[in-house]
Amino acid sequence: MRARGNRSVFQDLDQPQQVGLLLGTGWGRYAPAPFSAGYRTFLMNKPVIKPRTALELGIMRGFPPPPEKRPDLTNWDLAPFNRWSFLNIRQLFPTVDVETDYNNIQPLPSELQDLSSITFRDHAGEKKSIAEFLDDSYTDGFLVLHRGRIVSEKYFNNMQPDTPHLSQSVAKSLVGSLAGILQQQGLVDPEAPLVSYVPELKRCGYKNAKLKHALNMTSGVRFVEDYNTPGSDMTRIDIASGWRPVPENEAQPTIRDIILTLPRIRKHGKRFEYKSVETDVVAWALERAANKSLAELMSELIWKKIGAEQHAFFTVDRATTALADGGFNATLRDYARFGLMMQNGGKVGSKQVVPASWVESCASGDRSVYGRPYTDTCPDGAYSNFWWDNNIETGDFMARGVFGQMIYVNRSAELTIVKLSTWPDYRIINFTRDSLAAFDAVKQQLA
Repeated sequence: MRARGNRSVFQDLDQPQQVGLLLGTGWGRYAPAPFSAGYRTFLMNKPVIKPRTALELGIMRGFPPPPEKRPDLTNWDLAPFNRWSFLNIRQLFPTVDVETDYNNIQPLPSELQDLSSITFRDHAGEKKSIAEFLDDSYTDGFLVLHRGRIVSEKYFNNMQPDTPHLSQSVAKSLVGSLAGILQQQGLVDPEAPLVSYVPELKRCGYKNAKLKHALNMTSGVRFVEDYNTPGSDMTRIDIASGWRPVPENEAQPTIRDIILTLPRIRKHGKRFEYKSVETDVVAWALERAANKSLAELMSELIWKKIGAEQHAFFTVDRATTALADGGFNATLRDYARFGLMMQNGGKVGSKQVVPASWVESCASGDRSVYGRPYTDTCPDGAYSNFWWDNNIETGDFMARGVFGQMIYVNRSAELTIVKLSTWPDYRIINFTRDSLAAFDAVKQQLA
C-alpha cells in the first residue's frame, strides 16, 4: 500500500472552495478550511453531496480537453484526476500485457442479491447502509463472491465490466503469490540470500538479506515511503517508473538503478516496516530465477491458470521493467477470480495454482514483528508474503492498495470481496475501517 507520509493532497490547497473541487463533491464554499478545527471531521464523515464522477467533473472531456481538465505527471493520481486516470492508465503510460487464454475463461456464475440495505456501524459509530458506503467512499467497482457465485456486482464512475483498473499495491499480493509457485517449482527458496539470484544486490543494503526478508518486508534496508517529498525514496521510484516527472537537468534512472542505491540501516528480520520497493526487489529475483519477465510469469503461472476474462497489464519503466509494487491493472471480475483462487486454498477447480501451504502462510504472518501504525487498522493482524492479515485467529486476509483498492478473502465464510476506488487521498484510515466493517456485515448477512 503506497503511502504519502506526512504530506496530504490537501496541503496543496489554500481555499475551502478548492477542497470541494478537489474532492469532486461539489462541497465548494461549504467546506471548512484545510486543517481548521472541523476539517478532519468534515473529511471523514458522510459527504453532503455524493462524489462526482470523472464525466461529471469534465476530466478529459472535449476535443481537446481544456488544460485544467487534463491529468499530467504531477497530478494524475491525485483528486480529482484519479477518478479518470485509474481507469485509463494506458493513455498515460507505457505498459506490457499479462496475457490470458481466451479459450480457457473460468466462468463466474451469478446468483445476485440486493445487499444495498445491509447496515453496519461506521468508524464514528453511526449506522450506514452498504449503498451509502459505496457512494460515499468513491467506489469504482464492487463485487462479492459467496460460495463461488457472484451475489453482487456494481460499477460506478463510468467503469464498465471490461474496464481495467489500477491495482496500486494489490499488485504486491499477486507477486507474493507468484513467489509461492516458483518456490514449489524449486526455482526460489525464501531462506536463500537475495544475492544468489541477483548478484548486483551485494552493492547495496540487500547484500545479506534473504528472500523472505523482502517478501515479509522485514529487511533492514532504508526506504522512505513518502510521496511527493523531494528526494524521498518513494519519489525516486516514482520518477524511475515514469509516474512522476524527471527533475530538470537530471537523467532518468530505472527502477533497479534506485534499488542499488538503498543502504541498510538495521539488522534484517527484526520488524515489519512497509516498503514498496521490497516487491520490486522480489520481482527482480523471480525474473532472474525463472529467466522470464514478470509479465510472462504472471501470465503463464497465474493469469491463464485462473481463467481470467481479459488481458491484464503492468506499467513499465524505460528499461521495460514492470512496476511490481503497484503498476498492475485488471478488470473487476478478474481481480475476483484471483481472490477466489486464494479463497479456495490456491485451487481453480481441481487444479492447484498456488501451493496450499503458501496460501496458508499468507494468512498467518508473524505478529511479533508487527506493530504500530499498522495495528491501528488491523489490531489482530500481521503481514506475510505481501498479503495483509486482517485477523490471525480467523484467518481472513487481503490485498490492499492506496486510494481504496482491496481484495478481501475469508476462507471459512467462502467469501471474496473486491472493491476498487479512487479516494481523494492516498490513505484515509476511516475509509479502510469502514470497508472492513462493511465486509463483515456482508459476511454475517450471507452466513
